[in-house]
Amino acid sequence: MSQAPHQAKPWWKRLDWFLIAIVLAAVTATVLPAGGAAVPVVDWASTITIAILFFLYGVRLKPAETLTGLRHWRLHTVILSFTYVAFPIIGLALRLLVPSVISEELYRGLLWVCLLPSTVQSSINFTSIARGNVAAAIVSASMSNLLGVFITPLLAIALMSTTGLHIDPSSILDISLQILAPFILGQLSRRWTADFVARHPRLKLFDQASIVLVVYKAFGQGVRNGIWQRTGLADIAIILVVNAVILALMLWLTWHVAGWLRFNRRDQIAIQFCGTKKSLATGVPMAAVMFPAAQVGLMVLPLMIFHQMQLMICSTLASRYSKNDEAWLDEDNRPGNDANE
Repeated sequence: MSQAPHQAKPWWKRLDWFLIAIVLAAVTATVLPAGGAAVPVVDWASTITIAILFFLYGVRLKPAETLTGLRHWRLHTVILSFTYVAFPIIGLALRLLVPSVISEELYRGLLWVCLLPSTVQSSINFTSIARGNVAAAIVSASMSNLLGVFITPLLAIALMSTTGLHIDPSSILDISLQILAPFILGQLSRRWTADFVARHPRLKLFDQASIVLVVYKAFGQGVRNGIWQRTGLADIAIILVVNAVILALMLWLTWHVAGWLRFNRRDQIAIQFCGTKKSLATGVPMAAVMFPAAQVGLMVLPLMIFHQMQLMICSTLASRYSKNDEAWLDEDNRPGNDANE
């Protein structure tokens, strides 16, 4: 019996509604920022939702699976090295462009992009579409986020001093109360909460709504502090170009270094897609906790642009890898590649 032809999704289902909501939040905050008595309400709502967000992150991550997957240690070490060593080095190198090409404020945002953990969902999805090593992607992406809760704040404290932005000691307490404590509680509560969260996938909408709220708060605060008087179309163009160069460089490095280290094609794909992503879902709320409110709007602007850029380019790459998969089957199965599995 012949199957019905595949129906393409309607155009409105192919849109990235999460990104659209983030952009609308930034635009709304620019036109109608919270003011007067609404400011503390938005601040408290943001604080509470960030804590709940990281609690849910802790519930969803499976430490047992991550530890089991550590047997493929070479691959995970390479991916984490790209995320937490290569990216920060590139971020520090961008300092050479200040102030001749980029302003000090925009540099902080670009450096922040380089310090963040990888995404989870899109890294795994693109690896799957490209017919890469999905199991390795699941472990590495989860491990990156697990470690990022601890490593990213430490990197920020160590490296952000190069931008002239000194993180207030009180932010360490904020990180502990709003990020680390809820995350650890989520991990410890998995025995009772993991099944409930897994049965209610619509909780992802809360994740997204909380990030949209943080963006609204950040840009509203930025407007009150004259963010758009300090940022023009030329700055946006510079962010686009610099982000494109960073992403292109990391896509090239992850693919070729994995090849030089003799990983097979499936592992190369996992390394590339996990080693080049930066998490908007972690970066926006974490910036809201760590940095002065007046700085956050410009801090997350490069990340918002990088997020969309990585999705568009990696989606194209994943589709191309999938189409070319058959031509690489013989290489994947050649003698000597089993050691990488």
